[in-house]
Amino acid sequence: MKTMLRIPANRPRLMRGFSIVTGIFLLVVLSALGAFMVVFTGLQQNTVQNDILGVRAYYAARAGIDWAVYQVTDPDNAAPPAPPVFPACPVGNVTGLAGSLAPFVVTVTCSGPFAAEEAGREIRTYSITATACNQASCPAAGTPATGYVERQLSVTVTRCKDPGAAPRYECGS
Repeated sequence: MKTMLRIPANRPRLMRGFSIVTGIFLLVVLSALGAFMVVFTGLQQNTVQNDILGVRAYYAARAGIDWAVYQVTDPDNAAPPAPPVFPACPVGNVTGLAGSLAPFVVTVTCSGPFAAEEAGREIRTYSITATACNQASCPAAGTPATGYVERQLSVTVTRCKDPGAAPRYECGS
């Protein structure tokens, strides 16, 4: 004779609903993970966009520095054949940036020229700063808007002219 195990009648009622609790728990945990992933992805997108804007602002400031250095170095060595003439310090806004740099405003400031003389050579030193930002004025006044990016670069440029050297006031080594 075989013996059969008999389950009491009240036992299945106690087990009922356990799978619903587990299912709701898993549903809540997976929903929380999904929401976290959505938020994290959005933050990552904003970070990447701000990094790209920062790089563009750097290159806009670099364009301002290049413009100012060109103004003070007299690249054509075009000083007249009289006493050496040095250009004034360039200041102002650099305009006409194109492409991905078009939305940036670049403000160039300069101090100098500081005069010095060494071995009969006239030396002038310029301290140039370029500030680039993606707002109407740089640096931003007050609290900047969301997504505001600003980069500032500074250089010091020294120019020498020798009144006794030819051609056109070049300094020897």
